Amino acid sequence: METDQLIRTLAADSTHRARPVGFALALALLSAAPVSGVMFFLGLGIRPDVMTAMHNPFFDLKFAVTLALAIPAIVVSLHLSRPEASLHGWAWLLLMPAGLLLAGIAGEMMLPQRLPVMTRLVGSNSRICVTAIPLMSLPLLAAALVGLRHGAPTRPVVAGAIAGLLAAGLAATLYASHCPDDSPFFVATWYTIAAALVAAVGALAGSRVLRF
Repeated sequence: METDQLIRTLAADSTHRARPVGFALALALLSAAPVSGVMFFLGLGIRPDVMTAMHNPFFDLKFAVTLALAIPAIVVSLHLSRPEASLHGWAWLLLMPAGLLLAGIAGEMMLPQRLPVMTRLVGSNSRICVTAIPLMSLPLLAAALVGLRHGAPTRPVVAGAIAGLLAAGLAATLYASHCPDDSPFFVATWYTIAAALVAAVGALAGSRVLRF
């Protein structure tokens, strides 16, 4: 093989391997999203009163909270895919859902309520919530880990945990359209527990999958 041809071959191979992490992550998530969508529509489906619920600001708040978790988690995941990257200066992005929930709880407390706080917190769907969100997160978590493997994270446990939050946020966005419990107290409790479970699975999986 001539020298020029060898150089061209090596350059082409290097270009192939250097696929951007963002592109790989987006492609992986887009591939997994239909799987989670099928799980949602076969097992749960959209709540029957969704058109009426859309006029309730606390119903809309659920989507703001879940997307405020998923989108910053994507940003932080891409940051952590770089060598020697850390959460320093980035962790505050993951507090956005908490800020929205605190605002929602404050707003609900200012309104006259027919049900006590504990009833609104427990809701009617807590068991399904902490089961459905983690299950629908699994395809998205697997996809996120595959995408992040195109980078070089040096903190695989942390990167895996953030990938879990990413997956949980996307899955919870789906679940929110089914969930009949709109109280911010419910969301702050059960959605948080579900997201924490997925983050724990992501940390465990990331310690193996993202280590290089």
